[in-house]
Amino acid sequence: MDLIINSLKSVSIAIIEPMHLLMLFIFGIIFYFKNIRIVSIQKMTLGEGVNTPLELTLSQIVFGILAGAVGTVILTVLGVSFNETSGIEFIFMISILCLFYKKKYISYAYSAAILGMIGIILKVASNITGIRLLMDINVVSLITLVGVIYILEGILIMFDGSRGAIPVFTKKEDKIVGGFSFSRYWPVPIAILMIFSNSASTTDSVYLNVSSWWPIVNRSETLAILATTMIAAIPLYGMMGYGNVTFTQEKKVKALRCGGAILVYGVSIMLIAQLAGINILGEIFAIIYLPLAYELIMRYETNVEKKGECLYVSDDEGIMVLEVTPNSPAYEVGIKRGDKIIEINGQNIQSEVDIFKAAKDTIFNIPIKIKNNSGQVLEYIVQPRNKRLGLLLVPKMVKKEDIFEIKPDDLKNIIDELKNKK
Repeated sequence: MDLIINSLKSVSIAIIEPMHLLMLFIFGIIFYFKNIRIVSIQKMTLGEGVNTPLELTLSQIVFGILAGAVGTVILTVLGVSFNETSGIEFIFMISILCLFYKKKYISYAYSAAILGMIGIILKVASNITGIRLLMDINVVSLITLVGVIYILEGILIMFDGSRGAIPVFTKKEDKIVGGFSFSRYWPVPIAILMIFSNSASTTDSVYLNVSSWWPIVNRSETLAILATTMIAAIPLYGMMGYGNVTFTQEKKVKALRCGGAILVYGVSIMLIAQLAGINILGEIFAIIYLPLAYELIMRYETNVEKKGECLYVSDDEGIMVLEVTPNSPAYEVGIKRGDKIIEINGQNIQSEVDIFKAAKDTIFNIPIKIKNNSGQVLEYIVQPRNKRLGLLLVPKMVKKEDIFEIKPDDLKNIIDELKNKK
């Protein structure tokens, strides 16, 4: 219990200690400017933002801190620890640096596999030469740590991954289909238990009386080492990210599905990590499993999108609603995402232009007939506000000159191209 308390105290230090607070502040600024671009795209496509930059930023930081506290408790209970020469801090440094490169490589599956393989190579070299090397990586603890991180990432995606989703369009089978693009990041403060051979630690430290129920550090040789050493809870910041696009699933369903898959992946890593404790072959298998299983999950999700039926498609029956802005006239009467507008002012809909024209040309209530996901036909009376209904519609067709390429890793380019179309 003392270790859990000290570990949570270390997480608190990561939040309020000046240098760590500065780091969190920098993260907040980076996220805020990214979220400004996201909200700008929402306003350009919807007429107004679904979220505010501050809301998006605060949810990232708050959820990240909560996840860090939960992860710290799990790691402490499992007894995951590292010595002062483990080099474990590199895995977090790599993840943060990847934020500024490509979001794909922010994954710990890659950085942990590289770090673990380096550890094995150094261990073999040390056994051959008899020379003690600078880094001594505990592969079991490393992989268990990664498993916990992915469990946290899965939970974050499930609860916060769909926030700030951007409506996007693509062409499939000669039809324009609508969907959503996701781009979320969370700074996660985690307290790593470090084993020191002396009292050189600058953080709060505790001497450890290891309980028999600790599943990771319960070997006799490890207990002998811990009996003469000191454990300190060292706060480190990790970065977790989620980027995806869906045209076949509702945005919250997509986040739940992907988050659930990542969570299961994290649990499987923790189980596989126990193989690393058998021998070097177990370590190699566990390290190979990390990126391989992750790639398989990502490719499976991609394949689901390719073969799945698109949800948001307009046809001869009517025009599909892709998004409804909060507090808009359409939202207030009950029109929802996925509804299909089949009549307006008693007239059949030929294209989305008919709907925009009706909202623009009248100051009176507009009768709108829709068909919902259940196949029910409902009629609403909508009063346009500022000549807007608050709807983003999936067009039947788009002029060639109005088409531009969306670059998923560069939202600034999207905004610039949207501005040029105005």
